Amino acid sequence: MMPMNTFAIAYDFDGTLAAGNMQEYDFIPALGIDVKAFWHKAGELAIEQDADQILTYMHLMLHEAQYKKVQIRKSDFAKFGAKIQLFDGVETWFERINDFAMERGIKVEHFIVSSGLREMIAGTSIAPHFKKIYASGFMYDQHEVAFWPALAVNYTTKTQYLFRINKGSLEVHDNSTINKFVPHDQRPIPFSNMLFIGDGETDIPSMRLVKQQGGHSIAVYAEHDQTAQSKVAH
Repeated sequence: MMPMNTFAIAYDFDGTLAAGNMQEYDFIPALGIDVKAFWHKAGELAIEQDADQILTYMHLMLHEAQYKKVQIRKSDFAKFGAKIQLFDGVETWFERINDFAMERGIKVEHFIVSSGLREMIAGTSIAPHFKKIYASGFMYDQHEVAFWPALAVNYTTKTQYLFRINKGSLEVHDNSTINKFVPHDQRPIPFSNMLFIGDGETDIPSMRLVKQQGGHSIAVYAEHDQTAQSKVAH
Protein backbone atom coordinates (compact mmCIF):
# COMPACT_ATOMS: atom_id res chain seq x y z
CA MET A 1 0.00 0.00 0.00
CA MET A 2 1.39 3.39 -1.01
CA PRO A 3 2.14 5.81 1.88
CA MET A 4 -0.33 8.67 2.19
CA ASN A 5 0.65 12.16 1.12
CA THR A 6 0.41 14.57 4.07
CA PHE A 7 -1.31 17.93 3.71
CA ALA A 8 -1.42 20.65 6.40
CA ILE A 9 -4.15 23.21 6.98
CA ALA A 10 -3.23 26.09 9.30
CA TYR A 11 -6.02 28.28 10.64
CA ASP A 12 -6.21 31.63 12.30
CA PHE A 13 -8.90 31.53 15.00
CA ASP A 14 -10.61 34.82 15.84
CA GLY A 15 -12.75 35.90 12.90
CA THR A 16 -11.85 32.73 11.01
CA LEU A 17 -13.34 29.89 13.04
CA ALA A 18 -15.29 32.02 15.53
CA ALA A 19 -16.75 35.51 15.54
CA GLY A 20 -15.02 38.35 17.39
CA ASN A 21 -12.14 38.18 19.86
CA MET A 22 -12.18 35.21 22.22
CA GLN A 23 -11.32 37.39 25.25
CA GLU A 24 -14.60 39.27 24.79
CA TYR A 25 -16.91 36.30 25.32
CA ASP A 26 -16.46 35.78 29.05
CA PHE A 27 -13.03 36.79 30.31
CA ILE A 28 -13.29 40.58 30.00
CA PRO A 29 -16.94 40.70 31.15
CA ALA A 30 -16.05 38.46 34.12
CA LEU A 31 -13.73 41.21 35.35
CA GLY A 32 -16.40 43.85 34.96
CA ILE A 33 -14.44 45.71 32.29
CA ASP A 34 -15.88 47.45 29.26
CA VAL A 35 -14.65 45.63 26.16
CA LYS A 36 -13.87 48.76 24.12
CA ALA A 37 -12.15 50.39 27.08
CA PHE A 38 -9.97 47.28 27.56
CA TRP A 39 -8.69 47.25 23.97
CA HIS A 40 -8.25 51.03 23.97
CA LYS A 41 -6.17 50.82 27.13
CA ALA A 42 -4.09 47.98 25.69
CA GLY A 43 -3.44 50.05 22.55
CA GLU A 44 -2.44 53.10 24.56
CA LEU A 45 -0.08 50.99 26.67
CA ALA A 46 1.58 49.61 23.54
CA ILE A 47 2.23 53.16 22.29
CA GLU A 48 3.39 54.41 25.68
CA GLN A 49 5.84 51.54 26.18
CA ASP A 50 6.71 51.04 22.49
CA ALA A 51 5.63 47.46 23.06
CA ASP A 52 4.17 44.59 21.10
CA GLN A 53 0.37 44.82 21.17
CA ILE A 54 -0.04 41.13 21.94
CA LEU A 55 2.18 41.41 25.00
CA THR A 56 0.38 44.52 26.19
CA TYR A 57 -3.06 42.92 26.02
CA MET A 58 -1.74 39.85 27.85
CA HIS A 59 -0.15 42.05 30.52
CA LEU A 60 -3.39 43.98 30.89
CA MET A 61 -5.37 40.76 31.33
CA LEU A 62 -3.14 39.76 34.24
CA HIS A 63 -3.04 43.27 35.67
CA GLU A 64 -6.81 43.69 35.67
CA ALA A 65 -7.34 40.22 37.13
CA GLN A 66 -4.90 40.98 39.93
CA TYR A 67 -6.51 44.37 40.57
CA LYS A 68 -9.93 42.74 40.85
CA LYS A 69 -8.39 39.97 43.01
CA VAL A 70 -9.47 37.33 40.54
CA GLN A 71 -7.15 34.35 40.10
CA ILE A 72 -7.00 33.15 36.52
CA ARG A 73 -6.10 29.49 36.33
CA LYS A 74 -5.50 27.39 33.27
CA SER A 75 -8.79 25.61 33.94
CA ASP A 76 -10.59 28.98 33.95
CA PHE A 77 -9.30 29.78 30.48
CA ALA A 78 -10.51 26.38 29.30
CA LYS A 79 -13.99 27.16 30.68
CA PHE A 80 -13.98 30.49 28.87
CA GLY A 81 -12.93 28.72 25.67
CA ALA A 82 -15.78 26.21 25.95
CA LYS A 83 -18.26 29.08 25.60
CA ILE A 84 -16.80 30.50 22.38
CA GLN A 85 -19.37 30.43 19.59
CA LEU A 86 -17.93 28.83 16.47
CA PHE A 87 -19.17 29.72 13.01
CA ASP A 88 -21.78 27.42 11.49
CA GLY A 89 -20.23 24.32 9.98
CA VAL A 90 -16.90 24.58 11.81
CA GLU A 91 -17.56 21.73 14.23
CA THR A 92 -18.26 19.25 11.43
CA TRP A 93 -15.67 20.65 9.01
CA PHE A 94 -12.71 18.59 10.21
CA GLU A 95 -14.31 15.19 9.82
CA ARG A 96 -15.75 16.17 6.45
CA ILE A 97 -12.44 17.39 5.02
CA ASN A 98 -10.55 14.45 6.54
CA ASP A 99 -12.93 11.98 4.87
CA PHE A 100 -12.73 13.89 1.57
CA ALA A 101 -8.93 13.76 1.68
CA MET A 102 -8.77 10.12 2.79
CA GLU A 103 -10.75 9.06 -0.26
CA ARG A 104 -7.98 10.61 -2.35
CA GLY A 105 -5.09 9.05 -0.43
CA ILE A 106 -4.27 12.23 1.48
CA LYS A 107 -3.75 12.61 5.21
CA VAL A 108 -4.69 16.05 6.57
CA GLU A 109 -3.10 17.54 9.68
CA HIS A 110 -4.72 20.61 11.24
CA PHE A 111 -2.92 23.44 13.07
CA ILE A 112 -3.91 26.68 14.75
CA VAL A 113 -1.67 29.74 14.21
CA SER A 114 -3.32 32.56 16.13
CA SER A 115 -2.67 35.67 18.21
CA GLY A 116 -5.45 34.55 20.54
CA LEU A 117 -4.95 32.44 23.64
CA ARG A 118 -3.97 28.79 23.30
CA GLU A 119 -5.54 27.90 26.66
CA MET A 120 -8.91 29.18 25.49
CA ILE A 121 -8.62 27.45 22.13
CA ALA A 122 -7.71 24.25 23.97
CA GLY A 123 -11.06 24.53 25.76
CA THR A 124 -13.14 24.58 22.58
CA SER A 125 -14.95 21.54 21.24
CA ILE A 126 -12.72 21.42 18.15
CA ALA A 127 -9.39 21.41 20.02
CA PRO A 128 -8.88 17.62 19.67
CA HIS A 129 -8.72 18.01 15.88
CA PHE A 130 -5.52 20.06 15.97
CA LYS A 131 -2.11 18.45 15.92
CA LYS A 132 -0.69 21.61 17.45
CA ILE A 133 -2.14 24.89 18.70
CA TYR A 134 0.25 27.78 18.13
CA ALA A 135 -1.18 30.78 19.94
CA SER A 136 -0.28 33.25 22.66
CA GLY A 137 -0.12 31.70 26.10
CA PHE A 138 0.78 32.20 29.74
CA MET A 139 3.16 30.72 32.28
CA TYR A 140 1.58 29.27 35.44
CA ASP A 141 2.66 28.89 39.05
CA GLN A 142 2.33 25.76 41.18
CA HIS A 143 -1.38 26.47 41.61
CA GLU A 144 -1.84 26.81 37.83
CA VAL A 145 -2.52 30.54 38.18
CA ALA A 146 -1.34 32.62 35.21
CA PHE A 147 1.43 35.03 36.15
CA TRP A 148 3.48 35.87 33.04
CA PRO A 149 3.25 35.62 29.23
CA ALA A 150 4.95 32.49 27.93
CA LEU A 151 4.41 33.10 24.24
CA ALA A 152 3.16 36.04 22.18
CA VAL A 153 2.16 35.32 18.59
CA ASN A 154 1.83 38.41 16.42
CA TYR A 155 1.31 38.93 12.70
CA THR A 156 4.96 38.39 11.74
CA THR A 157 5.87 35.66 14.23
CA LYS A 158 2.99 33.60 12.86
CA THR A 159 5.26 32.75 9.94
CA GLN A 160 7.70 31.00 12.29
CA TYR A 161 5.09 28.38 13.07
CA LEU A 162 4.46 27.70 9.42
CA PHE A 163 8.15 26.88 9.09
CA ARG A 164 7.86 24.63 12.15
CA ILE A 165 5.07 22.73 10.42
CA ASN A 166 7.10 22.65 7.22
CA LYS A 167 10.24 21.31 8.93
CA GLY A 168 8.53 19.10 11.51
CA SER A 169 9.97 21.11 14.42
CA LEU A 170 6.69 21.32 16.30
CA GLU A 171 7.74 22.06 19.90
CA VAL A 172 8.02 25.79 20.64
CA HIS A 173 10.90 25.35 23.10
CA ASP A 174 12.98 23.35 20.60
CA ASN A 175 15.01 25.48 18.19
CA SER A 176 17.42 22.73 17.14
CA THR A 177 15.75 22.12 13.78
CA ILE A 178 13.88 25.33 13.03
CA ASN A 179 17.16 27.28 12.73
CA LYS A 180 18.91 24.66 10.62
CA PHE A 181 18.90 24.33 6.87
CA VAL A 182 16.80 21.33 5.90
CA PRO A 183 16.70 20.39 2.19
CA HIS A 184 13.23 20.95 0.81
CA ASP A 185 12.84 17.33 -0.21
CA GLN A 186 13.49 16.25 3.38
CA ARG A 187 10.88 18.47 5.01
CA PRO A 188 7.85 16.53 6.34
CA ILE A 189 5.26 18.91 4.87
CA PRO A 190 6.35 21.01 1.88
CA PHE A 191 4.72 24.41 1.55
CA SER A 192 3.12 23.16 -1.66
CA ASN A 193 1.11 20.84 0.61
CA MET A 194 0.03 23.63 2.92
CA LEU A 195 -3.08 25.80 3.13
CA PHE A 196 -3.44 28.85 5.37
CA ILE A 197 -6.91 30.17 6.23
CA GLY A 198 -7.31 33.58 7.85
CA ASP A 199 -9.52 36.63 7.96
CA GLY A 200 -7.57 39.77 8.82
CA GLU A 201 -4.64 42.00 7.97
CA THR A 202 -2.59 40.24 10.63
CA ASP A 203 -2.79 37.09 8.48
CA ILE A 204 -1.33 38.70 5.36
CA PRO A 205 2.36 37.79 6.06
CA SER A 206 1.38 34.13 6.57
CA MET A 207 -0.81 34.11 3.48
CA ARG A 208 1.94 35.67 1.41
CA LEU A 209 4.59 33.26 2.70
CA VAL A 210 2.53 30.15 1.96
CA LYS A 211 1.60 31.38 -1.53
CA GLN A 212 5.15 32.41 -2.40
CA GLN A 213 6.39 28.96 -1.38
CA GLY A 214 3.90 27.18 -3.63
CA GLY A 215 1.04 26.63 -1.19
CA HIS A 216 -2.41 28.15 -1.03
CA SER A 217 -4.13 30.78 1.11
CA ILE A 218 -7.81 31.48 1.65
CA ALA A 219 -9.27 34.69 3.11
CA VAL A 220 -12.62 34.32 4.80
CA TYR A 221 -14.86 37.30 5.47
CA ALA A 222 -18.44 38.29 6.16
CA GLU A 223 -20.67 38.44 3.10
CA HIS A 224 -21.01 42.23 3.12
CA ASP A 225 -17.47 43.12 4.29
CA GLN A 226 -16.44 45.53 1.52
CA THR A 227 -13.00 46.14 3.03
CA ALA A 228 -12.14 42.46 2.92
CA GLN A 229 -13.53 42.06 -0.59
CA SER A 230 -11.45 44.96 -1.88
CA LYS A 231 -8.27 43.47 -0.36
CA VAL A 232 -8.99 40.09 -1.89
CA ALA A 233 -9.60 41.71 -5.26
CA HIS A 234 -6.17 43.31 -5.13
